Amino acid sequence: MAETEVKVSLPLLNEPAPDFEAQTTQGPLKLSDYRGQYVVLFSHPSDFTPVCTTEFGSFATAASEFEKRNVQLIGLSVDSVPSHLAWIRDIEKIFDTKVKFPVIADLDTKVSRAYGMLHPGYSATATVRSVFIIDDKGILRAMIYYPASAGRSIPEILRVVDSLQTTDASGHTTPADWKPGDPVIVPPSLNANSIEGEEESTAKGLDYKAWYLRYKK
Repeated sequence: MAETEVKVSLPLLNEPAPDFEAQTTQGPLKLSDYRGQYVVLFSHPSDFTPVCTTEFGSFATAASEFEKRNVQLIGLSVDSVPSHLAWIRDIEKIFDTKVKFPVIADLDTKVSRAYGMLHPGYSATATVRSVFIIDDKGILRAMIYYPASAGRSIPEILRVVDSLQTTDASGHTTPADWKPGDPVIVPPSLNANSIEGEEESTAKGLDYKAWYLRYKK
């Protein structure tokens, strides 16, 4: 008998993030209740595992930085609420911090499947290590997947949030390795008959590299 193929459905960038209701360590949660603020939804393979423990410790330690950016952290795995709560007690003891954000107990894998967190080649039951950044209008703006062996960089997730919020506020994009305070990229400007060149760009205070690459402080 042929093996049944398991299809993974992935959400799409710049489209509404799949809404859901779920049980968490802080009670029932509905994603759409967080409209008006950014959400960082992140999954981990399993409670009481070493790499995931370090990640949760780092997320908890950086929680105030996410709060400054009006970001709600939400964790997820297919473990139960009692398992999450017992593991959180360990994390708080190891890292001397409080885990203030909710952690979804996705026992029926409903949320995991909606967000493509279950990859058959990895595991039929454990979620992969993934991050979904959802903006204040409920639009999915970024997705990041990691191998089970590599812990996430929390500063990088904050950097992506900063980049998205900078683009929201200014309309400018950000270059490689950008961080807050660095120059941003100004979109190419086309006049009625010609591309805006170096002289015009410089007069506007832009750092001209090419007609398609101009920086602004």
